[in-house]
Amino acid sequence: MAFPRLDIRRRNRGERTQVTLAGDIGPATTPLLRAALEQCLLDGVTVIDIDLATVGSCDARGLDILLSASRRAGRVHASLRLHHPCAQITQLLAVTGSASLLLAAPVSPVPPAAPGDLMSTTPLAPEDPARRPDQPVLKDAIRLRRLTRWQAEDMREDIADLAAESVADTPGEAYHDRGDFLRRLAVTAHRPGFALLVAETTVLVGCAFGFPVGPDGSGRRGFDGTLQETIQRLTSRARFVVLTQVVAHPHAQHRDIARRLQQRLLADLHSSLGVTLLHPADQAGQASFSSWGWQNMGEVVGLPGPVAPCVLCLPAEGLVPGTPMM
Repeated sequence: MAFPRLDIRRRNRGERTQVTLAGDIGPATTPLLRAALEQCLLDGVTVIDIDLATVGSCDARGLDILLSASRRAGRVHASLRLHHPCAQITQLLAVTGSASLLLAAPVSPVPPAAPGDLMSTTPLAPEDPARRPDQPVLKDAIRLRRLTRWQAEDMREDIADLAAESVADTPGEAYHDRGDFLRRLAVTAHRPGFALLVAETTVLVGCAFGFPVGPDGSGRRGFDGTLQETIQRLTSRARFVVLTQVVAHPHAQHRDIARRLQQRLLADLHSSLGVTLLHPADQAGQASFSSWGWQNMGEVVGLPGPVAPCVLCLPAEGLVPGTPMM
């Protein structure tokens, strides 16, 4: 019995790549296809053209792999398109309603985009009043984008992967469990005022998320009341943002990403002060936050948990640590 084969050839043209497939896409070959498409995205490809001219058939599982890769590409502003499908694949796309999502040439003509629908590539500073709240900020080819709760849920695994990569093989790895990270994200996402920012090039390279705590009692749940009293005593401020997590890809080119994310998050939530809590033994984490401009205010007692966490504070840019903020 002859086993089905799928030959995969890839040809790169800058940030664009052509993937030529030959054979059949079925149960025995979909793992190869998935791995090849994932590698394209990991390599920073922004356009993936898949040539199906020599593919004889594709099953439902193969279609699912293509759709999943297309959705993943869309999250990082990349695209995936199919070219020259055979009659069986064309029919499969039509029956499942996937043709408009995957085929390079839509069945019906698409009207040209209106000028207002096109994203400008002119860099806009976060404080620029002309910037729409949902418009990415472009600087040094890095986009800062705010996600909704639903978008955060959709990208939670990708964000968790980044968080794991950021502490891999570091002294602070023991204090950043993947499961704990996902739980913190899920809990924080249900806080009033929750905000999550991601930094992207052609791939995800950073994120920061948190929620505001205000003098009117907003955000005060569980231990927040004790934390708010502590921060008010230390800084003379009752309003601040709890930055639950700041993550940046461990690469020299991305060393300023965390700083930009945290300052943008404070600006978006209209706060002049950020607060985070770290395990007192997490020396690597404290060193990272210190390098981003955070000030360690010492351990705070009265919060739930087996240890008293360290409280770190970050004033918005232009303010001196320790200066009372109105």
